[in-house]
Amino acid sequence: MEVMSHSSTFLLPTISADQRPSLTYSLVVLNQSLPRFTPLLWNHAQLHLCADGGANRVYDEMPLLFPHEDASDVRTRYKPDVIKGDMDSVRTEVLDFYANLGTKILDESHDQDTTDLHKCIAYIRDSTPNVDQSNLCILVAGALGGRFDHEMGNINVLCRFSSLRIILLSDDCLIHLLPRTHCHEIHIQSSVEGPHCGLIPIMMPSKSTTTTGLQWDLTDLEMRFGGLVSTSNIVKGDKITVQSDSDLLWTISIKKS
Repeated sequence: MEVMSHSSTFLLPTISADQRPSLTYSLVVLNQSLPRFTPLLWNHAQLHLCADGGANRVYDEMPLLFPHEDASDVRTRYKPDVIKGDMDSVRTEVLDFYANLGTKILDESHDQDTTDLHKCIAYIRDSTPNVDQSNLCILVAGALGGRFDHEMGNINVLCRFSSLRIILLSDDCLIHLLPRTHCHEIHIQSSVEGPHCGLIPIMMPSKSTTTTGLQWDLTDLEMRFGGLVSTSNIVKGDKITVQSDSDLLWTISIKKS
């Protein structure tokens, strides 16, 4: 089975050429409080989208991360490339501000069957045809916290776009999918993440999951809701390996700087 490598190098100030995997990043900002490291994600990303009210968050909160700079300068520097969604949350003055700077505004209010995150992920997928999708990584800021149904909707997007690397981020943790089609190597960036972590079966129970590198490793273990799931585990080394017959969610804590 092919090995899929994962690394949270996007949480580092710089990504050295020898750190793998080498990925092309896009960023989606949702309508939740911006993680403190959002400017770092922004700088790593080549494409920047705000999902509807996420534009309000960038407009209102990005200047707060640079308290010694002029707010207008910060807003101009962190201009989204695209604002996309059903436009029921973004304020008119925010839309006008970014439209005047050249941001593309895509009103999808006719589509009430998909979430704003789903709309943004589909846009990124369809607008980067020259990028090998195995090398594309979509970072989603503000994906966790707030209403539980929103969180579950975001996790559902991971499942609906299971062939894409999508990472949900909050100030406290990250989540991404480990598809059952691959063996997985997770390279831990111990300066910025861990030690607490978890593996959670999604879509179906796992009859067999095996790991290495955790304080409580799993050996051909069954996991399911209503039974055992691996929460509150701890990373013990620089590399975690995971193999399962079911898609799993990987989550790890993000350290406070």
